Amino acid sequence: MTSTDVTVIQSSADLPLGSLGDQLADAGLRVRVVRADQDEPLPAADGLGAALIVLDGRMSPYDDAATPWLAPLRELVLAAATAGVPTLAIGLGAQLLAVAGGGQVTVDAPPGPETGPVRVFWRPEAMTDPVLGDLARSVAQAGERASLVPSMHAHAVSELPDGALWLASSNMYPFHAFRVGSALGVQFRAETSADVLASWLEVEDLAGGADVRETAERMARTGQAVVAGLVAAVRAPLALV
Repeated sequence: MTSTDVTVIQSSADLPLGSLGDQLADAGLRVRVVRADQDEPLPAADGLGAALIVLDGRMSPYDDAATPWLAPLRELVLAAATAGVPTLAIGLGAQLLAVAGGGQVTVDAPPGPETGPVRVFWRPEAMTDPVLGDLARSVAQAGERASLVPSMHAHAVSELPDGALWLASSNMYPFHAFRVGSALGVQFRAETSADVLASWLEVEDLAGGADVRETAERMARTGQAVVAGLVAAVRAPLALV
């Protein structure tokens, strides 16, 4: 692995990196996808390269009996976070980060599934985050408090690890973004392209009367901004140490 490699851990066959792989390639980063769902071995923390992305998955973060690689993945994401490796943990990835750090996830959380376009409100701490900072500041400069994101989850982080930075919430769930060391956890689906989101909104009738394409593109831009922040962190790693 080199300083331009990004390791991506995929946990479910139908939840790939998507168009964000192209965004990383356009930034000059090479992507190595490790199919944990196909029992490909997880790399060591010192073999991750420039960054780590842990994608969403269909299982809960506690489903070790049915998914024996979950415990090693929890260990890996925490090791990356403490070793200064820029890390983006999405959906299940964020939940694994929370649990690995000593936090809690509620399976089938009582508020119920959060599905569709969701407004995520940035806390003041997000303004100075090395990955989210540009996005959060641009939202504030536009006179807004929130970004529109795609959400599709029933399990939710219910307690952050000690020392974690709380960065964003939605009206339904408090912990939509948080930081543990060099790892950023986001519950929302930052990897999903506008085309996929538009199809999802149409099939599930989730646009709520808004223009489907415009809504999809707004949500996709949020994800692209998150990845742009990760790329910036890769190029300035000292900001995360």
